Amino acid sequence: MTRKMLFIFNPHAGKSQIKNKLMDIINLFIQAGFKIQIYATQGNGDAVRAAAAYGRYVDYVVCSGGDGTLNETVCGLMRLKKRPVVGYIPTGTTNDFAYTHKLSKNMLTAAKTVVEGEAEAVDIGRFNERYFTYVAGFGAFTDVPYKTSQEMKAVLGHPAYLLEGVKRLTDLSPYRMRVETETETLEDEFLVGLVSNSVRVAGFKGLQGKEVKTDDGFHEVLLVRNPRNPLDLQETLLGLLQPETSSPRLIRARVKSIRFVSEEPVDWVLDGEYGGAQTEVEIENIQKAVQIIKKKS
Repeated sequence: MTRKMLFIFNPHAGKSQIKNKLMDIINLFIQAGFKIQIYATQGNGDAVRAAAAYGRYVDYVVCSGGDGTLNETVCGLMRLKKRPVVGYIPTGTTNDFAYTHKLSKNMLTAAKTVVEGEAEAVDIGRFNERYFTYVAGFGAFTDVPYKTSQEMKAVLGHPAYLLEGVKRLTDLSPYRMRVETETETLEDEFLVGLVSNSVRVAGFKGLQGKEVKTDDGFHEVLLVRNPRNPLDLQETLLGLLQPETSSPRLIRARVKSIRFVSEEPVDWVLDGEYGGAQTEVEIENIQKAVQIIKKKS
């Protein structure tokens, strides 16, 4: 039986490396018996529209690009009642989602995983009326991915993020927020907030600890209280570098849902892309919402 596939790719992701392997990838899919519809994104929102419009007619939606391309593809599919299986060929700069799910950075190897692998259901996050695949965050350095120019990323790769981060060291400011979970409410000034389902965020491993499960119906939360003095700062950095060490400056939790309220608009980032300036955010874990093709264990 012929399987139908929608193949969405971002020709500009990373260093535009997909262009050198595109025909090999398509040929591999055709040899495996797929009937393919191909869509090359032209700008922001294209993958959302393509996945929502054509995803209902296929068995597989495979996307190639960075975490942002995957985010758009999944956002489009979340509009469908019956969602096709998702394959991912990472060609972005950081590829945190691929790292968490052990997907190869080699494009042909990742394409073979689509053909030979098995589907596994994973959790998706709802962020107000939008969705994210692995992280929603605010505060210091979370805006680095989307404020780093595409030209710098194409030339330098991941070091471009580090350079942009260094530029922003003198521009750190906390946000006063009220945070509500299923079990408690707290109000404080926070330098960083992350709600994630990933073992790596922006290339940094272990921020959320080692026991991260991507299908358990929970998101991991990390809130960094604003350091008041050098001693607070030292304690905060130690807690970030050693997640197993408890610190009153850091709040870690596992939640099914969480709500953030602030008087002033706060810029949020979803999977490395700008999520808008918000004064009220509700985040909910949607357990096993999408099936991702992974390498057989």
